[in-house]
Amino acid sequence: MSARMKRRTVLRWIFDILITVAASAAYSLGVHCFISPNNIAPGGVTGIAVVLSSIVPVKVGTLIFVFNVPLMILGFVFLNKSTMIKTVISVAAITVFTDLFGQFVPIYSAEGGNGIMAALFGGALMGVGLGVNYQRESTSGGTDIIIKIIQKFNSDLKLGTITAVLDILVVGFGALVYKDINVVLFAVVAIFVQSKFIDFLVYGTQESHFLFIFSKHSKKIAQRLLEQKRGVTLFKAEGAYSGEERQVIATAVHRTAYSKVKRIVREIDPKAFVITTSAGEVFGEGFTNLV
Repeated sequence: MSARMKRRTVLRWIFDILITVAASAAYSLGVHCFISPNNIAPGGVTGIAVVLSSIVPVKVGTLIFVFNVPLMILGFVFLNKSTMIKTVISVAAITVFTDLFGQFVPIYSAEGGNGIMAALFGGALMGVGLGVNYQRESTSGGTDIIIKIIQKFNSDLKLGTITAVLDILVVGFGALVYKDINVVLFAVVAIFVQSKFIDFLVYGTQESHFLFIFSKHSKKIAQRLLEQKRGVTLFKAEGAYSGEERQVIATAVHRTAYSKVKRIVREIDPKAFVITTSAGEVFGEGFTNLV
């Protein structure tokens, strides 16, 4: 590796660590100000720590760190070392910030019946922290490590299924301790908002559509799409039943241009067969730059 490449790698690591620490601060702010003081257990290790902090005289941040220690050890054994180094930094930052904020940052109390606001803002801040961490190939530790290890040994299990099961267990634990259905409902809201912010930050707003267009007039359709500055790829295909050879169009478009592309296809060949699928992001010319 050249000196220039090494320098870029070091700078990228420093930048990632700074962003990870800032994201962890946002996560901790959500936990301290909105989640913990209102007895909301939004799944994961943080949810367990919030519930236990109401039983034992230990701060939430400290409990988060204690529960993460064995999980991080497992992570270093089974998972990518680079990701785990960033995860250790993230967990340490969350621990410090969560307990530190308790000394000078005021909390939001939902005693007046505003638990939904606590769930919304708490979930949003936690989602921002997690989403930014995922962007930098880091995690907040906890169940993220468990999920990655489970997936490594059983890739057929869906990420959403694993997360949902773990979150339900933690929320159920909170319900048993607090004996209040409201905190369960608020926890569900916080988890939902958190997941939406994570999706927004990880996948962005660049959702696009990918189309396969089967038509007897593929060249005409392709030409019209090219005139609209759309990238088009043509594949040769043969119908299994008819034995006819045709050209299949493959193209990706922003969701804002999707209706226009459908209209073009409909105008040229109303009998065209079109398969459309969603693409979280498309990189390259005409779309998001690959950075």
